[in-house]
Amino acid sequence: MRISSLFLALAVVAVSLTGCENKNTDPDPVAQVGEMDIELDHVVGTSSLVRDAATPNYTTPSGDQFSVSVFRYYISNIKLKKADGTEYAQPESYYLIDDTKAASKRLALKNIPVGDYTGLTFTIGVDSARNMSGAQQGALAQSDMFWTWDSGYVFMKLEGRSPQANAGGFSYHIGGFKKPNIAMRTVSPALPTGVKILVRPDHTPEVHMKVDVMKLLTGPTTVRFATFATAHMPGAAAVQLANNYAAGMFSIDHIHAN
Repeated sequence: MRISSLFLALAVVAVSLTGCENKNTDPDPVAQVGEMDIELDHVVGTSSLVRDAATPNYTTPSGDQFSVSVFRYYISNIKLKKADGTEYAQPESYYLIDDTKAASKRLALKNIPVGDYTGLTFTIGVDSARNMSGAQQGALAQSDMFWTWDSGYVFMKLEGRSPQANAGGFSYHIGGFKKPNIAMRTVSPALPTGVKILVRPDHTPEVHMKVDVMKLLTGPTTVRFATFATAHMPGAAAVQLANNYAAGMFSIDHIHAN
């Protein structure tokens, strides 16, 4: 009887140790990470953006004709949100997108905690802390997208030609991080109905986003090239254009789960 009791006790201990061992070797689901890509498709209304056309190849709803020669902008502070309200904020999240550089139109986000994300938020422009640090490295390195330490970065640059403009062209260099002329705008383009961004360790979802140049000209402020041909440095004109690009210039077209 004593021997049977001893065997029973040893069996219980063995099962307990095996259970502990399994718990200790299981991967921590919180530590699992994945990746996602944001693909930026530059358009003008329903047409693809084609730069440097010999003649004006686009027309605004107001009837102004134009072509585009330069289109660049900053995206920063990308955040992903879950249905329960928790967020993942990408560290060192600064991107300079240039229509002449195809690689810049693909943003690769790495080391994202796995999960089902229901929202995407980012800033058009560069936050005030980085503006006051002067030109830096990477996407924030010295370039023609930086004015001075006092004026900071150009958040968006659009240049082109128009027969309606008095000088034959238009030039918008939009920026400003100080009141009352703050041109940074944070936007949250809606995901397609019923669709989530599914981040997993074994696949990379792709968020395809359209960036519509026409929206810069047709938002709360209707831009007419005869009277609104330039906007350089921070000021009221830059704020008007910033309000335009915050009002639907960026939209999520579709998401590939991969």
